[in-house]
Amino acid sequence: MASGLFLGGAVAALVAAAMPAHNPSGGFEDPPPDKIVIKVATVNGSGCPAGTAAVAVSEDNTAFTVTYSDYLAQVGGNSDPTAFRKNCQLNLLVHVPSGFTYAIASADYRGFASLQAGASGVQRASYYFQGSPQTAAKTHTFPGAYNDNWQATDTTDWAQLVWAPCGVQRNFNINTEVRVNVGTSSPSKVSFMTMDSTDGDISTVYHMAWKECPGK
Repeated sequence: MASGLFLGGAVAALVAAAMPAHNPSGGFEDPPPDKIVIKVATVNGSGCPAGTAAVAVSEDNTAFTVTYSDYLAQVGGNSDPTAFRKNCQLNLLVHVPSGFTYAIASADYRGFASLQAGASGVQRASYYFQGSPQTAAKTHTFPGAYNDNWQATDTTDWAQLVWAPCGVQRNFNINTEVRVNVGTSSPSKVSFMTMDSTDGDISTVYHMAWKECPGK
């Protein structure tokens, strides 16, 4: 069993544009045998309307990046009552070379938050494979007053990694959310939290771990 296993021959960056929820990907056509290939099957949620999320895979196949452009939650003032929570669920098709499996070892999130004193913001993510009872979930809380960029990192111990089943094609799901609570702050003042950067996009990076399947 080897962690961080490098897959030889995977030298091209592979990019997959996010597909609208009503137009899921139909799968892979002749995927290369020595590379990981990731495609977005569906993207659903109030934080990632159609066309506002995309996925790119690193050249060495050890990470992939999800980019968002419209992921904002807010409360207070004239905010829509449903705007306090935004979420995005990515359902990914992942082709891996024969004899190997993978898990998400860590994930880096960042964005911007403007929280009134007494308010708070929450970023949460859960990870699971289709049909698997195992789910890994992490939550990060940011108390107000706060007016700055934020960053959060989810890490998973090797023994706690949720591995893709060997020899079976199972879609991988990532469900993220940002939530803003008014708390004891004045309801007339707006607090918000985004999963984005100053230019309107955020790159959330998921770092992969690799191991050989039994009998490889």
